[in-house]
Amino acid sequence: MALFPFGDYCWKHIFALFTLATGRTPTTLQNYLANLILVKRVMSGQKSQGHANDEETFYMHCRAAYLSLFKSSLTNITSKQQLCRVLQQAGRNPSQATLNKYWTPRTTKLNFDDFCEILKSEVPTEERELLRAFKKMDVNGDGCISHKELFDALTSRGEKMNPEEVNAIFSLADTNKDGKLDYAEFCRLLLSTAERCQNAALERVEADVRLKKQNFGNQPDSPPQNQPDLLNPQPPITPPRPELDGTLRKESRPPSRPSSARSRRSSLFNTVTMAASAKSNRPAEPASLQEWSHASARGCLFLEEDGGVSSLQYRLHLPQTTCVYLTIQPLNLSQRPDKPSSWMAVDTALFVVSGGETKEESSLVGFTEQRDKEKFVWKGELSAGTYFLLPFTTCCRLRKRRKSASKPVQLVNTSDSGQLDLTREFRGALSDIFEVIDLDGNGLLSLEEYNFFELRTSGEKCDEEAWVVCKENFDTRRNQLTRQGFMELNLMEAGERGGDPADLWVTLEAMGYNHALEMVEACPFLIDAHCEQGQLSVQPVSLDTGPRMLSAGLQKSITARGEARALRGEAGALRGEAGAIRGEAGAIRGEAGAIRGQDRGLRGEDVLLYTYKGEHRISSLIANKSSHKVTVHVNNEPCSNCSSSRGMSVFAVEVPAKTKMVCQHVLPTNERQDWTYSCLESIIPC
Repeated sequence: MALFPFGDYCWKHIFALFTLATGRTPTTLQNYLANLILVKRVMSGQKSQGHANDEETFYMHCRAAYLSLFKSSLTNITSKQQLCRVLQQAGRNPSQATLNKYWTPRTTKLNFDDFCEILKSEVPTEERELLRAFKKMDVNGDGCISHKELFDALTSRGEKMNPEEVNAIFSLADTNKDGKLDYAEFCRLLLSTAERCQNAALERVEADVRLKKQNFGNQPDSPPQNQPDLLNPQPPITPPRPELDGTLRKESRPPSRPSSARSRRSSLFNTVTMAASAKSNRPAEPASLQEWSHASARGCLFLEEDGGVSSLQYRLHLPQTTCVYLTIQPLNLSQRPDKPSSWMAVDTALFVVSGGETKEESSLVGFTEQRDKEKFVWKGELSAGTYFLLPFTTCCRLRKRRKSASKPVQLVNTSDSGQLDLTREFRGALSDIFEVIDLDGNGLLSLEEYNFFELRTSGEKCDEEAWVVCKENFDTRRNQLTRQGFMELNLMEAGERGGDPADLWVTLEAMGYNHALEMVEACPFLIDAHCEQGQLSVQPVSLDTGPRMLSAGLQKSITARGEARALRGEAGALRGEAGAIRGEAGAIRGEAGAIRGQDRGLRGEDVLLYTYKGEHRISSLIANKSSHKVTVHVNNEPCSNCSSSRGMSVFAVEVPAKTKMVCQHVLPTNERQDWTYSCLESIIPC
């Protein structure tokens, strides 16, 4: 089969014809075709030559498209226009409806992982769809487009061309010189040319070792045969245990190792065996807890479009120095004892921070390390004053889910008399939402509680005057909205739009619901605070600095409690590449670890790796003290019965200069079984 030449002039004409036939942006056809071949290979499970598997090749192409627009995969997408451009670089040519699906009014940023998930969902048009588009131009249905038909179309519509350019099309595509364009053959030529382009790009990646080592999800090379790799001892192979969806899975191939093995770079291999939660010691409640002062508050952890988690913060006030007992747990809203709410397995935590309302002024006091079933506990003595309670989850069990393709549940219906009413399913969802936003649990909604809900769902607040009108028209008690009043309010909003549920779905999605009316992207929780002396209080607040305070507290908890083992590279092993991580397999000993390197003058203590081992989770953090960005390759494939917050078994973490960054959190998949955390890390060149 013939191939199209690779000149820009040739592609210019093919782009124009493609645009006319399909309506797609012409500048992305070449990427579109290359990605079409790649995605079809990934979906069919075929293997690409020179790569361990197509999933890793897919991530390599994702990163190549991302870096064509951004300087680093750490850079976030900050606008719908940027999202459109980077998707076009990956050959997706998104419509406005597609962009609106991923960039909603609440979206402020998307990261590289979000971009990869979008590419998985938005599969390019297949060859048969391309042929269907060309058939629209085939007037007599003979499988060919005449010179006149093509000339009239290309010179009057779409990307208009001059007669010389139309003739150039035929000189390439009219292979038998009969004055007609066999568009089926034309499409085959396009695909074969695109595959040749893709293979050339892959060959360039293979030739560029430095670029290859920076790929996310890269399958590293093995050391030369018959030559023992003393710096990289292999872990013992253990039989895989049953694992649930979304967990780290071990494939049939051997565990991956850093691609720099050829450079004799050493790597750290950490192995920690954790006991099943049933074997852990449960914290003992204070004997006189029932006599202590008590306050409680509700809230919810919400998954955002950018993959982050948001929540209210809480202000704890203590009038005097006293012993404090704090707990946080998922809030069960199910009415059936035999079927608890789906989010009850989500891990929650509470970070206690003292000081002012900024990261610089605050300091970590403690966090809930102990566990009693779904309840996470902290006990300690606190001085008189004000503290902030910051809710947290690792996201190992609270993940973004793909949008359901099923038909949305009906929210409103109309009676024979023409009156609108809320369906039973919608009323059930609204009742659960009422429980979530009833922060003090008194069965009523105050103006402050209702405004937290309004800010979450619409970005606006209800003022005092509007609240007075609300109380005049809907059921209230003690100047607060009742559950029935909340239902009436939503029914009124549905009636104002003639039963159109669009705005109702915006509210539901903001509260974590999918179109099956399941709360899948949120976790309601309950905080209980007890103090032995005095009368404490817990009040919900919304701090702009809350996320930064939580990030600083989380990092401090790992570096203060997670003193990891030393990691050192072999001196002189690298010439111009990033330095090695050196370590021995075994349990964490508690000493701080240093990742040594020589690239760009990295010193022995420039990069530190901390690993925190708690009773129920393991967390790791990378501290980059150097003046250059560093990239760390992470391989979790040897793990057993583990679930990572990254959602991938092989990934890379880029840490900017003078920055600390959490690498990952890991929880057991099946808490009734022991679990083994076996992680292989190595620095790769930047």
